[in-house]
Amino acid sequence: MADKKHLVIADPFPQTLERIFTKQTFERLERIATVVSSDSEHMDSAQFDALLPEAVAVIGQSPMPKERLDKAPNLRVIFNVEGNFYQNIDYAECFKRNIRILNCGAVYARPVAEMALGMAIDLARGITWEHMRFREGTERYVLEGNREARLLTGSTVGLIGFGLLGRSLRPLLAPFGCTVKVYDPWLPESVVREHDCIPASLDEVLSSCPFIFILAGVTNENKGFLGKREFDMIRPGANVMLMSRAAIVDFDEFTDQVAKGHFKAATDVFPTEPCDRNHRIRTVDNTILSPHRAGGIPQAFHLIGDMLVDDFELIMRNLAPVRMQPAQPEIVSRLASKPVK
Repeated sequence: MADKKHLVIADPFPQTLERIFTKQTFERLERIATVVSSDSEHMDSAQFDALLPEAVAVIGQSPMPKERLDKAPNLRVIFNVEGNFYQNIDYAECFKRNIRILNCGAVYARPVAEMALGMAIDLARGITWEHMRFREGTERYVLEGNREARLLTGSTVGLIGFGLLGRSLRPLLAPFGCTVKVYDPWLPESVVREHDCIPASLDEVLSSCPFIFILAGVTNENKGFLGKREFDMIRPGANVMLMSRAAIVDFDEFTDQVAKGHFKAATDVFPTEPCDRNHRIRTVDNTILSPHRAGGIPQAFHLIGDMLVDDFELIMRNLAPVRMQPAQPEIVSRLASKPVK
């Protein structure tokens, strides 16, 4: 008689199973699990709760308070397939019960890093702006269109935050021979040096770097920590890339500083998403705007499924997961990211 398959609840919104699993990867999952999902965006709460007593895994960002965990005696893992640890899970209770919470955020790091690098070069060389001028018939040839251009090669680059995004960006900067300064108060200086970077204070990064990448995740403690004082320290004409979360900057002040020409900026994130159609940032010169698309590319989405099945197979063999990012008790309760609508 064949062994009974494990029960997995799939409630992955805003993802879909078709987006994160290739046919081959989903077949791997189905060889060891019965996957129950819903035809609608969100699984009905009654159906979800009815499945919990037998479920060993949940795929998705469904609320998991203690009351739900009490209904799930066999639950071993929650797979977050959106990319952020939200505060709709009783993490302390999960840690107490040895329920793993795993996050797919690592899949976005390299795509975001590549986009950040592209934006930095674009800002420094005026690629987008001169393209638009050409379309309008007002293009400027040779030096006339390059008076504010500068090379990334050999420049001093500042990274604010050195987590998954920063560590993915660092090797992409290597061919440019940049001196890289890092501000990250959550890391020992030895970790920064191991990646061929220079540990630095926030003020030093802001005041000395013509290229600044804002890569820190948002927590309850650092919301809006980059404001007028910090932006005033940035070198005139610097290139600033906001790639993590808009909530870590005073976005109105950020917009003011760019509008008055203090520095140039590129941003992939906004305080409210979708961005208000009347937001001033849409009309400010010296900006490159991207609608939160840096990380969400098909290759990244398919990698979520690959990583999830790899780790699920390990967990079902009583081994530790190795592919997805685990929730850490010291960190997860401090995070404050909000989902894109």
